[in-house]
Amino acid sequence: MAFDEALAAAERAVDLSGGDPARALALARTVLASLPASCRGTTGQTGDPDGGAVPERASGCRHCEAEAVAHRALAVAARELGDLPFAEERLHRAVEISLRAGLPHRAAQARLSLVHIRTELGHPEQALAIAADAEPGLTPAELGKLGVHRAMALARLGRYREAVEHCDRAMTVLGDDVRFVAGAMLNRGLARVFLGEFEAAEADLGRCAELARDAGLAHVLALAEGNLPFLAARRGDLPAAFTAYRRVQDILLDYPERLATVRCDLAEALVAAHLPGEARVLLDMAVPELAAAGAGVALAEARLLLARVELRTGDPRRARESAELAARELAAQGRTVLTPLAEEILLRARLALDPSSAGLPAMVPEMLSCAEALDSAGHRDASAALRLSAAELALRLGDRPSAEGQLAFLARSGRGVVARQAAALRRSLAGDRRGAFAAVLAGLAEVGSGTKALADPVVRAHAAREGEPLAEFGLALAMRTGRGRTVLAWAERWRAVTGGAGRPLAPGLAALRAALGESVLVEFVRHEAELAAVVVTGERVTLRRLGPFATVAEAAVRLRYGLRRTHLLDGRAPESGAEAAELERLLFRPLRDRLGDRPLVIVPTGTLHILPWPLLPMNADRPVSVVASAAAWLAGGQVPAVRDGRVVAVAGPGLRYSEAEARMVGECHSGTERVAARRAEVMAALERADVAHLAAHGMFSPRSPLLSSIDLDDGPLMAYDLLRLRTPPGLVVLSACDAGMAHAPADGAPLGLAGTFLSLGTRCVVASLVPVRDEETLALMTAFHGALAAGAPPARALATASGKTGVAGFVCFGCGDQPVATGPG
Repeated sequence: MAFDEALAAAERAVDLSGGDPARALALARTVLASLPASCRGTTGQTGDPDGGAVPERASGCRHCEAEAVAHRALAVAARELGDLPFAEERLHRAVEISLRAGLPHRAAQARLSLVHIRTELGHPEQALAIAADAEPGLTPAELGKLGVHRAMALARLGRYREAVEHCDRAMTVLGDDVRFVAGAMLNRGLARVFLGEFEAAEADLGRCAELARDAGLAHVLALAEGNLPFLAARRGDLPAAFTAYRRVQDILLDYPERLATVRCDLAEALVAAHLPGEARVLLDMAVPELAAAGAGVALAEARLLLARVELRTGDPRRARESAELAARELAAQGRTVLTPLAEEILLRARLALDPSSAGLPAMVPEMLSCAEALDSAGHRDASAALRLSAAELALRLGDRPSAEGQLAFLARSGRGVVARQAAALRRSLAGDRRGAFAAVLAGLAEVGSGTKALADPVVRAHAAREGEPLAEFGLALAMRTGRGRTVLAWAERWRAVTGGAGRPLAPGLAALRAALGESVLVEFVRHEAELAAVVVTGERVTLRRLGPFATVAEAAVRLRYGLRRTHLLDGRAPESGAEAAELERLLFRPLRDRLGDRPLVIVPTGTLHILPWPLLPMNADRPVSVVASAAAWLAGGQVPAVRDGRVVAVAGPGLRYSEAEARMVGECHSGTERVAARRAEVMAALERADVAHLAAHGMFSPRSPLLSSIDLDDGPLMAYDLLRLRTPPGLVVLSACDAGMAHAPADGAPLGLAGTFLSLGTRCVVASLVPVRDEETLALMTAFHGALAAGAPPARALATASGKTGVAGFVCFGCGDQPVATGPG
């Protein structure tokens, strides 16, 4: 191949690398194979374009210029295909060939491309230094391209405003270079997401996608669309985020490193939305993919994020391992802004793994030293939280002067909930209970004002967790009074913040007692390691201490295990009855004088959210409603039960009796609408129905409740899909195993399929908490709908059906004591 032809082909390969990297690789290899042996390395073997060291070059060697450009084309194409180490090696070779051959412009071009690669390999500071070396040898248009790559390095270092400015300048000189203009739009859009400029970010990503689509840049188009889940999640629109992610996942399946980056971006946004469980699912997939690709920067950040979510999801051992790896990688990359965050996680993991070790006194100064480093790096919120933890540890160790010093410092800072908690703790230490209560109230008001604006109930529930330590402290103060009214008021204040129930309950206690009538409400609360219950009847409010919460939780787990064993063995496990009786003794023996045989409204806490309450012997034939809070139950009773009594029934795939169930519902309620088991049809039906019966398999995801689902013919209907409902049904029956399972990130906000419906405004959900055989479900549901059609409220209908059939495991969630009209008239 002649020199001019070889150089033109090599430059053509560089141009192709963005839109068709596989073809660019082939063309670049062809160019290298066509060059004289002296220009292909010391091996001199024809057809071996990748081998050997670089020989001495004659200054101005024309074939060397084609070789350098071809190596650069190999690198850029390899980068598009996710092979970062190979891309880096080729660019270093291109630089060396260019310099030995006296080609400074070609060396500068190779360095321009190397800026991008070194950034992604985990060295953004080095990338900026390389950019400075490349700058003198570049043309004005190439300086625009360099600005696009610089923006990426700056964003990796958290310098988002500078990244936007570099992209702005780049677009003034790039002209009609569609690939780099689209890249500038992409990088600027991402920087704007981090800056919270969501409308501008959306415009940039949309314009990037438009340019890439018109130019046939499929990979750039995939990247633009791949960042839509991140943008949506940062905005707080989780349904849009998951929908976009599901679409992008299919697009990027052949690009694992790019897909891993998308997963990390979405995971980071989910952490910002206080959804660590969902984030961990994505990061567990992304980290190995980034490691395989050698994407150092993204890998270190992903490990750091994974460590944080592992700690938040109760896995301190794994968090320590991930944080240690992240700390080493960040230090090697010179990213001192992030290394204190890894150190903070390591300290918290140590404290969680060994809370009573002899080394605890040494941890207080370590925590304060880390707090100073966090302050210096600009992570002031993390620093304040760590100082508060250090003060609490100092109090445990009897070092009151150190604790009071940090508490005074935090209280003076006046920053957020941490400052309120520090002020409350100081007041309490000084014996000022009234002042401590006032500080807690002020802090909860701050949390509530921040969460009230969040329309998504799931995001609101998780965001409220910031105030959980403050709420626990307020409850501890209330428990010291020994008054049921006070404890109920403080427990309900916190549940109102997490679940969006509105005003604190205390002013409405008289209304609650009047609404209960003959029913009795039992609200369970945890104080440190102890469980207590507040019993509310029309006559009085009583506080009872029940003993260690761990004992109750273990009994609940044993009962669920026995029930699952019964289901799997197709027989009755004898220990289930004994476990149910033991659990009843632990929970209700101190309360029996207040309960009698009255209908029961239960407000659970923690593990009690997954307890099948009707299985307790005392609840046989008793209407039982399980609610997120007393305020939610009271509000539910004030909402009209139905609009026009429209009933819809869905028969999902894989259940032996789903069709029979749907027919039965139609026989019980005249005018029932049969709906095809497809996502779009089911969502539309849920919008117009008053009563919805879904006979379909359900899947509960304990670590990420938003990923719980209902199986339909065209795929799963996810819990996050349900968040789009504007007018959900008044009554939803989920006739599937485990469909009522929930994870409660905080009291007052049980999340899962049933919890999602309730948070959106559904008054009542009937669902199972344990496996029930198909034929038993059909028998129970036939009796339930018969009683419902006869005018029984859902809780009474379920109790009647369970008594007739002997089938237990289904629970009535929400306001189940109001009759539900079904069918026309």
